[in-house]
Amino acid sequence: MRYYIIAGEASGDLHGSMLIKGIKLHDAAAEIRFWGGDLMKAEAGTPVKHYRELAFMGFLEVVLNIKTVLGNIHFCKRDITVWNPDVIILIDYPGFNFRIAEFAHNAGFKVFYYIAPKVWAWKEGRVKRIKKNVDKLFVIFPFEKEYFKRFGIDAYYVGNPLVDSVAQKIKLIPFEDNFNQKHGLDDRPIITLLSGSRKQEVAYCLPTMVKLASEFPDFQVVVAGAPSLTENDYRAILQGTSVKVVFGKTYELLAMARAAVVVSGTATLEAALIGTPQVVCYRGSIISITIARWFIKVKYISLVNLIMNREVVKELIQKDFTLHSTVSELRALLLDGPRRNAMLSDYAILRSMLGEPAVADRVAAEMVKELKS
Repeated sequence: MRYYIIAGEASGDLHGSMLIKGIKLHDAAAEIRFWGGDLMKAEAGTPVKHYRELAFMGFLEVVLNIKTVLGNIHFCKRDITVWNPDVIILIDYPGFNFRIAEFAHNAGFKVFYYIAPKVWAWKEGRVKRIKKNVDKLFVIFPFEKEYFKRFGIDAYYVGNPLVDSVAQKIKLIPFEDNFNQKHGLDDRPIITLLSGSRKQEVAYCLPTMVKLASEFPDFQVVVAGAPSLTENDYRAILQGTSVKVVFGKTYELLAMARAAVVVSGTATLEAALIGTPQVVCYRGSIISITIARWFIKVKYISLVNLIMNREVVKELIQKDFTLHSTVSELRALLLDGPRRNAMLSDYAILRSMLGEPAVADRVAAEMVKELKS
């Protein structure tokens, strides 16, 4: 069968790559065409378009790049029509993928949505579009199955695929003996910074994060470079500081870190699954944040807190994200004490809620079964 998969950002590329492995396992004759990144490329060849060409965040940024966004949507519709797949699998990325879902449904294609858009956080009206245009919805958070059931949607849940990714990476520990030397690091304990996967996130958040190096001289502060970015995207901000950036070793840097400062997103859940105490932060343009606050209806922005439905990790958003507030929270996490121990204990509860490994394999098996039936 022919599978057309669309992932528009780094987290989607990760989930897409694991899904492709599962599809190939359950459908030996699978043909795959996709939009994604380097991880999906390793599994299925060259993407139609790399997610670097698609990743615009925030209301203002999308408006400023609307011509490119609309051009990509038009191109995608045409490409689907020409390739004529048996199924279109959409991975998160709702601004783009909702439009493709509507087009595909109206054109008679079967549509699967993997990793449901966070309609429970905002734009709940989009649930109607899912019900109308999506043949099968696959969700990754335990509370989502019951949420969508309220709207008459029988969502499929067997765990969170990040469990797979973390389990695979953990197998690489212990790391090579010369890890620090190989990556230009010294022997001090590490504070890892995850400053987002988009240029805008780095520009807004990293300048405050790098100041931590002067506040914690007994630690080395290291940026885990995002796969969607290059050294040039970090150079101007890191210039004149002792902070280094290391690419391709995010999980290793999290596992080695005494604590981390993480821009809100999938990385917050990855840090929790690995067991790294963290401070979550976020800053964006005033226009984008103001508009978001009008619509967002959840109490938390980090996936850890959303799943646990209480504050497990501290969230510092916009004006609350200052050097002083970050230092204060980080100090409590670096010490063996009540704050650190409570967070690690909560992480253990979180892991039990997200299921056993081989999640992507089980999702792929269900997809193939659905298509064959």
